[in-house]
Amino acid sequence: MQNKAFACIWYENGAEDAARFYAETIPGSSMGAVHRAPADNPSTPKDAVLMVEFTVAGIPCLGLNGGPAFKQSEAFSIQVLTDSQEETDRLWNAIVGNGGAESMCGWCKDRWGLSWQITPRALMQAHSHPDEAARARAFQAMMGMKKIDIAAIEAAIAG
Repeated sequence: MQNKAFACIWYENGAEDAARFYAETIPGSSMGAVHRAPADNPSTPKDAVLMVEFTVAGIPCLGLNGGPAFKQSEAFSIQVLTDSQEETDRLWNAIVGNGGAESMCGWCKDRWGLSWQITPRALMQAHSHPDEAARARAFQAMMGMKKIDIAAIEAAIAG
């Protein structure tokens, strides 16, 4: 890794599969080096994949196959801004449809337990709308959604 700082993401196992999925699914993502365990250790046997370098939407990451000691939580998520409903749908459906799970307000989890926020730029703009009442309507609309519906957010802003 050339970067001085990067996100280290703990996986029970499957870091290589996760990195490959992200590289194929999320724009600006790529797969990097795969590091194998030099010796048996508590989480991986010798020569099994221990760490994987990858980039998600420009964020450098290191996936660690660390075993079951720690679990993913919503306290850490990757937020991806989308420019259209089509892009929102594509990313959401790819993550949820590949063994993931829906949550609320644009959040979902992939099959490895990592939390994602698939967030249309239109929603971010709604949160900073100059009209306080429009912001409140957009926020209330968002609170009832799983995947974000841009047309519904825009309708809420319009009142």
